[in-house]
Amino acid sequence: PRLDGLRLLLVEDERESSEMVAMMLEQCGATVATAATAAEGLRLLKELRPDVLVSDIEMPGEDGYALIGKVRSLGADEGGNTHSVALTAHARAEDRLRALAAGFDAHVPKPVEAAELATVIAAFARRRKR
Repeated sequence: PRLDGLRLLLVEDERESSEMVAMMLEQCGATVATAATAAEGLRLLKELRPDVLVSDIEMPGEDGYALIGKVRSLGADEGGNTHSVALTAHARAEDRLRALAAGFDAHVPKPVEAAELATVIAAFARRRKR
């Protein structure tokens, strides 16, 4: 699916993975900003107000669960309602449930399939237009 006009924030501590996912999303037409830490991701979320936050779960220091907790504690005018996707190598049902319970809107396992991630993001865009 095309992601033309969507602004995404990708929070991923592994540089190669970040570059690969950002490139995949940009090839679908999205504009992608990247952050390497949860703290940087939170700052950019408030500053850029992306349409969708895509965050790795396992990061040194603060993990993706801590990040989404902070995002969800923000007011709507600060980005607290931003659609979000958890990226994780843990693909069991309980891992997905934990990500959703923490505040993520979707869970996509690694290694990331471009079509799956783009489809999830496109679904958020369709909901926003309604």
